[in-house]
This record gives sequence, C-alpha cells and structure tokens, in this order.
Amino acid sequence: MLKEFKEFALRGNVVDMAVGIIIGAAFSTIVKSLVDDIIMPPVGVVTGGVDFSDMFITLGPGSYDSLAQAREAGAATLNIGVFINNVITFMIVAFVLFMVIKGMNQLRRKQEEQPAKEPPPSQEVQLLQQIRDALVAGDSGSSRVSDKP
Repeated sequence: MLKEFKEFALRGNVVDMAVGIIIGAAFSTIVKSLVDDIIMPPVGVVTGGVDFSDMFITLGPGSYDSLAQAREAGAATLNIGVFINNVITFMIVAFVLFMVIKGMNQLRRKQEEQPAKEPPPSQEVQLLQQIRDALVAGDSGSSRVSDKP
C-alpha cells in the first residue's frame, strides 16, 4: 500500500497539479492585494468614500459602525461588501486567465500556420538520390533496343 501511495504521489500529474495549486494560491494573494489596495480605493472615491469591505446588514437588534465591531459583538451580518470584493477579485482572475489562454491560443495558431521545416535528408538518402539521378541521366543518352524483330 505504501508503494502504491508513493507511485501515486510521485506521478508527474500530481506534482504538476501541486505546483499549480501553490502558484494559484500565491497569485490569489496578489489579486486580493490588487483589488483591496489598488482598485477599491478609487472605486470608493467615485462612490463618495464608500468602503465596500464595511458594507453589511445586521440581522437582528443593534447597530454597528463597522463590520469589525459587529463581528466582535457576535452579531449575525450579511457581508455585502466582502461579497462585492470577492466578485471583483473573481472577475479580475477570470479576465487574467482569459488573456493568458487567448495569448497561448494565438501562439499555438501561429505555430500551426508555419509549416514545419523538413529536416535535410540523411546521407544515405542523398547518395541514393544521386545514384537515381545518375541512372536516369545514363538512360536518357543510351539507345533503346526495340522489341520488334
């Protein structure tokens, strides 16, 4: 059983998938920072200083100035702003992946359009071609014997 697990864990696809997940997690932090630190501040200015991350609805009695205060008090909330931030993050990730895949498809199409350059023939093939050409040249200069008696 240990041997089977080792074969499974060290299979190329599993290692590739693990690398993809790790890179995806790192990419996720970059996108989150892009949304929280670069995109949302100008959006907040355009919307009159509204901070989406603090947009919430309290489900029950009480009024809180921030989501942090509501969480600290243990109030049940609908975190609309957090959801909006997550939707924007998703849209950015989806757009970036779309652009990456589009670029890869364009490169693939360019490679398919360019005909594959044939490798030069081997020395044996070149020698056989020379022999063929010499035989053809020798036949064209000789006289043919007629089949008629």
